[in-house]
Amino acid sequence: MAQVTNFFVGANSGEGFRNLFGELLELEDTYDFMVLKGGPGVGTNTFMREIGRTMEQAGTKVEYLWCSGDPDSLDGVVLPELKCAIADGTSPHVIEPKYPAAVDRYVDLGRFYDLMAAKRDTEAVKAHTHDYQAAYARAYRCLKAARQVELDAVTAVGKTFDADRVARRVAGILQRELRGKGRESGRTTKRFLGSITHKGYLWRFDSVDALCPKVYELADSWELAGESLARLHRAAADNGWDTIACMAPEDPARMEHLLVPGLGLAFVTSRTGMDYGQKPFRRIRLDAMADPEGKSRLRFQARMTALLRQEAVAALKDAKASHDKLEAVYNPYVDFDGVRALAAMEAGRLLSWMG
Repeated sequence: MAQVTNFFVGANSGEGFRNLFGELLELEDTYDFMVLKGGPGVGTNTFMREIGRTMEQAGTKVEYLWCSGDPDSLDGVVLPELKCAIADGTSPHVIEPKYPAAVDRYVDLGRFYDLMAAKRDTEAVKAHTHDYQAAYARAYRCLKAARQVELDAVTAVGKTFDADRVARRVAGILQRELRGKGRESGRTTKRFLGSITHKGYLWRFDSVDALCPKVYELADSWELAGESLARLHRAAADNGWDTIACMAPEDPARMEHLLVPGLGLAFVTSRTGMDYGQKPFRRIRLDAMADPEGKSRLRFQARMTALLRQEAVAALKDAKASHDKLEAVYNPYVDFDGVRALAAMEAGRLLSWMG
């Protein structure tokens, strides 16, 4: 059975839409990269699902990249064994080919719109577009306020963190788990393991379990794990192991989880709203290595952060509803049979490359 994993490369945050589309794949080592162009309701999700299902049936590994705006829809599909991928290259994650045709190429789904029919609904298209953009702006303001309150608490707790104590624990893990050698140099792939969506926070820990049977869980409510994960990552990369660095949606410069598939080893952080939910190989309670004062204030800040994020989720629901209305305008004017036929043709091309 084909190995299937699920990640995100886009995330909603207080700084707006964050994305790792530049980390989608290593273009210098890619055979074929389809960049889908079109627009709302034109069938990008249909196209990618068709290809993903075909490649699963063929037994090759499939990595699904889900959309933070609609986590039931795809932003991309990666086929690592074929060194091929497909991605939605439209706003807000515009992608342009670097090596046209030789490596990356446009796939124009816009050809499946009924152009003249769509133009009759121009005013509805404009209205729904403005509505969903306004709802996203409201969501991002709420997320920014939540993050500012949260960072105040994170800073206060961090001042009391016993970094030496956790450094000793990490040293023991390094000695036990990361002594073996992989390749000459390890490659790092960056992903988000989840995002806040119109359904609330969603985390794809199923991908951790699919790739890594041995999991260290770091109980971390206050962003204390960063240096430990960075140290573990450096050791894995230096020893030649490929890694998947799962970055924090609010701060893509900060690692939140680390997967080392070649060793079947993962290090995940967990907190309220981001629960691993399985029995780990080891659980390290980083929260117990800090002793902040003003715990009533920390509880108040946690409640405020949660309330502001609830408001953000409500705004994201409004954005999703408006975007659904926009797609409903376009859908009658899209030739979905044509989209599926093109997907079948491209899937056949991919299968011919499997050898």
